[in-house]
Amino acid sequence: MREAFRLAAHGRGRTSPNPMVGAVLVRDGRIVGMGWHRKAGTEHAEIHALRMAGELAQGATLYVTLEPCSHTGRTGPCAKAILTAGVKRVVAAMEDPNPKVSGRGFQMLREGGVEVSCGLLESEARRLNEAFITWVTKKRPFVTLKMAMTLDGKTATAGGESQWITGEAARLRGHILRDENDAILVGIGTVLADHPSLTTRLPDGNGKNPIRVVLDSQARISPSEPMLYDKAAPIWVAATETAPPENVKKLRAAGADVLFAGAGPRVDVPLLLRLLGERNVCSLLVEGGSTVHFSFLSSGLSDKICAFIAPMLFGGKNATPTVGGEGFSQIADAVRLTETSWEQIGDDFCIAGYIKR
Repeated sequence: MREAFRLAAHGRGRTSPNPMVGAVLVRDGRIVGMGWHRKAGTEHAEIHALRMAGELAQGATLYVTLEPCSHTGRTGPCAKAILTAGVKRVVAAMEDPNPKVSGRGFQMLREGGVEVSCGLLESEARRLNEAFITWVTKKRPFVTLKMAMTLDGKTATAGGESQWITGEAARLRGHILRDENDAILVGIGTVLADHPSLTTRLPDGNGKNPIRVVLDSQARISPSEPMLYDKAAPIWVAATETAPPENVKKLRAAGADVLFAGAGPRVDVPLLLRLLGERNVCSLLVEGGSTVHFSFLSSGLSDKICAFIAPMLFGGKNATPTVGGEGFSQIADAVRLTETSWEQIGDDFCIAGYIKR
């Protein structure tokens, strides 16, 4: 099963809105087939493993990280293919939370005479597909807040300088996060100040560019903004219904897709996440400024934090903090992390954890 997890991880950032899945076929104590799901719309992990095994799949045991599907979508049902191949036993890490599957795959296999067991390394399976599970059960993307700060919690000096706080190795890790997520989000303040491309830049040049989302309640982003013309990835501007129609018209003419998320002065974060979920965005990386970070934290809809901390101090009461906004007035209301981990990356440190509910 751990080998199946290793295989599944090859699809990270590529399978959305499908889950990552790995499969290993074992017969007479040796592996005879293996595979993983590579991209939505292509064959599933089980099919790759069955094809590799050929006739050796007859009487074999299939280890798979997720319940085999029983329905026909862009590909055929894997459960049926498993029955046809003569597999005698299926060991799955977890049941598929997708209502289209959710136990039906197991039922089809059992009715066909296959021995089925489920739950081996289930917690690892849930972590592997945390984005897919969030999207399919909560109808919104899994949200990761990515922060880069000094040791005293600043993201910019009192004079407004912010590049670069972290070193090259930490910045590379940030690009890996972009590669792994469906979409990236920043606020209009970041766009106006830094004119970012929000693309993925990996050494091998094979990075996937996420959909670029800009929080811009009044659609203030200039139609001449460089990112509107590089065509590296779609640009979605999250505005409100109070945005001037002429601004919206200019942005759409420049190629941006304008989404209306709320009627108030600020973008409604819960509504925006629902809209992104409807557009099959399963994972969202928020690289916003301090105000955007607080908006997502106060919404209660963020899931994970990756904080990159540089061993330097800016000082100054006017230096920009990592999390701004109104802040939480009581300690009891503070956002707390669980399942935390830390890692040294070059001269910097990365502290990651899940937001405690």
